[in-house]
Amino acid sequence: MQLSDFDFPLPADRIAQHPARPRDTARLLVVRADGCPEDRIVHQLPGLLRPGDLLVVNDTKVLPTRLAGRRGAVAVEATLIEPDGPGRWWALAKPGKRLRLGDRIDFAEGFAAAVEQKSEDGRVLLEFGSGEEGLAAALEQHGAAPLPPYIRRAAPDPRDREDYQTVYAERPGAVAAPTAGLHFTPGLLAALQGAGIGCAAVTLHVGAGTFLPVKVERIEEHRMHPERGEVGDAAAAAIEDARAAGGRIVAVGTTALRLLETAAAVDGRVRPWAGATTLFISPGFRFRTADLLLTNFHLPRSTLFMLVCAFAGTGRMRAAYAHALARDYRFYSYGDACLLERGVVA
Repeated sequence: MQLSDFDFPLPADRIAQHPARPRDTARLLVVRADGCPEDRIVHQLPGLLRPGDLLVVNDTKVLPTRLAGRRGAVAVEATLIEPDGPGRWWALAKPGKRLRLGDRIDFAEGFAAAVEQKSEDGRVLLEFGSGEEGLAAALEQHGAAPLPPYIRRAAPDPRDREDYQTVYAERPGAVAAPTAGLHFTPGLLAALQGAGIGCAAVTLHVGAGTFLPVKVERIEEHRMHPERGEVGDAAAAAIEDARAAGGRIVAVGTTALRLLETAAAVDGRVRPWAGATTLFISPGFRFRTADLLLTNFHLPRSTLFMLVCAFAGTGRMRAAYAHALARDYRFYSYGDACLLERGVVA
């Protein structure tokens, strides 16, 4: 398959710059295995699922890894994307080409980093000279939400620290949000519980791959960056119990789905698992875990659009995206959502 097979036109004004308020008032496109797409609202989700179904959410917590600093008189913006030991992070930096090995970047009084390495793909390795706890405290005080580049800000918006975080985030470690989860509110979670729909949490720390485009024309040659994750005992048991009782597994987001498929045995059973995953899902992949997927609308030519095509069928997803564009749905991280039933791959 070619990268161009997953391209589609998308007007720039469809890229959401701010989330819906309240979160669960975002629009929801339901794409069933048969039948026409249905226009709904996220807060209607309890009525779209069945008692006994189980939501699987990603409880990773986004670190405030976007930093503004200076190298002498030059302003520098650095977004930390991957840890490389205590106090060391690979980062995307602007202007990266002007940075040299040994340069010192000052972010705040007593908070600085040295440029230790530069990679061929434009990343820089920053050494902060502190342990994990000290760096985490400095990020909390001085960092901003690491928003994707398609969300434009003339200056950091303090609301993004809350907006770009799920209400159930528990385990710090991500450099991007699992965006399907941004639609949930405490009220919606309570309504789902009241409707007999369960919830289990797994953890996948969303990493650098979220920021990086696919650069190969033959998608089979693409390699995903490793992302750390864990499926705990309680989550694995909840999944198997729900299945045994006839419930459906609803993956909330592509990150939760990739983690479930990584942890699944050949027979589809999900067992406790921890490690790093590089799983790349594209059309032809045989799913073993989730029956439904709640996800946002994704970038053309992206691994995420390839994943939803694999899950629901390329033809159905092209038709669904055309429907969404014709009806002014909002795309990407702060945009609207779709609920997909697993279908025959096309």
